[in-house]
Amino acid sequence: MRAEKFEDIQGWREAQCLTRKVHELAKQPSFQQESGLRRQMEEASVSIMANIAEGFDRQSREEFIRFLFYASGSTSEVQRHLYVARDQRCISLSDFQETYDQARRTKGSIHGFISYLKGKREC
Repeated sequence: MRAEKFEDIQGWREAQCLTRKVHELAKQPSFQQESGLRRQMEEASVSIMANIAEGFDRQSREEFIRFLFYASGSTSEVQRHLYVARDQRCISLSDFQETYDQARRTKGSIHGFISYLKGKREC
């Protein structure tokens, strides 16, 4: 299947789901005292989606792949912030695990797409 728009990319859809989860967590009363952490998590999750979308519109496959790696890095950033949120008791263990698992799915989709693009020949 050829992606006609960035919304067709599985990694972007997974990132959208992750962003929703992060924003839901950020609304919890236990998170209100950690405004810096909350803001960083929200920004990192949005960055995943933004980098995939921006990379999609780049003029070369190499640039697109570079932006996909940026998206993957932002996913890792969300995962790191989740550990801090869990350790500071801003989120429950189950919320941590559910959101961390979504981040893993997101990163897996991004890396799968990177592998696909690296293996695809230019027309």
